[in-house]
Amino acid sequence: MNATDDRELLAAVAAGDRRALRALYERHGPWLTLRLQRRCADPDRVDDAIQDTFLAVWRTARRWDGSGEVGAWIWGIAIRRLIDSLRRHPVRGVLHGGDATEPSAEEAVLAGVEYGDLAGALNRLSPELRAVVQATILDDLTTKEAGRLLGIPAGTVKTRMMRARAQLREELT
Repeated sequence: MNATDDRELLAAVAAGDRRALRALYERHGPWLTLRLQRRCADPDRVDDAIQDTFLAVWRTARRWDGSGEVGAWIWGIAIRRLIDSLRRHPVRGVLHGGDATEPSAEEAVLAGVEYGDLAGALNRLSPELRAVVQATILDDLTTKEAGRLLGIPAGTVKTRMMRARAQLREELT
């Protein structure tokens, strides 16, 4: 199914169709889980973030403004749920085979990305520029993958990323 099908499914979710929610979950849950697992080593925390994400989709489907891709909208919810979890309950060490390990560098960055100068600079970017930064830097997508996710050409991703870098550089220096 394609993005149009996602839009139709989200409209059905907004109308209270649980089967449509299940279809969105089956389509997007696996890749969301993989992406969140790259950012957090705690599988229970990732599972909770996924469940919270689809609960939020169920509750807020009517609020989707129709711009961009549904998958990108759902990803935005998922990463915010994970960041909120990391902020509320910072990782002190995750048990792996009986050994406590420190949180990964990515976990620490994600937990702190909403604070400080960088957070302010990111929040001052336009939504279009912020989405490209999130997709290419935080989500580690290629230009082509980011374009598909955001529903824009790869060349537009490159142009927006150049503009975002320039604006961030100016604000952070």
